[in-house]
Amino acid sequence: MHDVICLMGPTGSGKTDLAIDLLAHLPGEIISVDSAMLYEDFNIGAAKPTAEVLSKAPHYLVDVTSPLTPYSAAQFCQDATALCDEIIERGHVPLLVGGSMMYFRALQQGLAPLPKACASLRESLKLRLDAEGLPSLYRELEQVDAVSASRLHPHDTQRILRALEVYHAKGEPLSKLQKQNPTEGAPYRWINLALFPEDRAWLHARIEKRFTHMLDAGFLDEVETILKKYGDEVIDTPAMKSVGYRQAVAYLKGEYDFETFKHKAVVATRNLAKRQLTWLRSWPDIHCVDPAKPECMQAVLELLSRMLDNEPSKNGE
Repeated sequence: MHDVICLMGPTGSGKTDLAIDLLAHLPGEIISVDSAMLYEDFNIGAAKPTAEVLSKAPHYLVDVTSPLTPYSAAQFCQDATALCDEIIERGHVPLLVGGSMMYFRALQQGLAPLPKACASLRESLKLRLDAEGLPSLYRELEQVDAVSASRLHPHDTQRILRALEVYHAKGEPLSKLQKQNPTEGAPYRWINLALFPEDRAWLHARIEKRFTHMLDAGFLDEVETILKKYGDEVIDTPAMKSVGYRQAVAYLKGEYDFETFKHKAVVATRNLAKRQLTWLRSWPDIHCVDPAKPECMQAVLELLSRMLDNEPSKNGE
């Protein structure tokens, strides 16, 4: 069974930089596990590596689809598995890097069979959304599926609607169905590494600093360009619901002033990081290192050295 390295961590913890540095120490190829980097034109706000960086350290699953085209966890599993096989065939080690924890879970643990989208039920929910507002639907989800509600941001329209759609279609919570008879995960030996900062103040400072850099780099201009290119249709897509983008659209629509926009975007990013850390605390067979410590890189290299050397069938399959 072949090794696949998964480098996880909260947003702003330095995953991309560490992954690129790792390429100097092992024959790896990077696969992005980031639900925002998938989309074309979502660059600054997605913290997508620059063209110069990508030319030196290519990332797969970056810029693979239009923001108007849905991209599911099932599609990610299919694409990532195919890429892992190709990388292994070349004698290299797949290095999956990102913070989209649902993608990591689907790849490693498999996907539960869920009902297909129901157009009439989805339309009914959208009519309720327009009439009652999203908070009302989120409160309903809290009542019928508290586990799913706790995992979702109260403004995550797409996933809230999907969770309610599954509940009304099957009469059972999405969270319960996800535990039942999942399809098998991809057939690799997972080496799970997490950048897990012990000092939350360190992470919060990095998040705020990074968002300031995004603004200086022209993030709001990027969002305006996206809106002009794709029109209002893009506003309700998963891509535009990503943290930062959602708040930028509201600001550009005049819903609040610039300082409020910055505050809301930073708070939303902190909340995302908090949810990612919650995932990591319960992740099976994970090895955590603190990115705030100067010996972080050395700790990662030592972990990988031990774990790659302990592969039982290293010289086999």
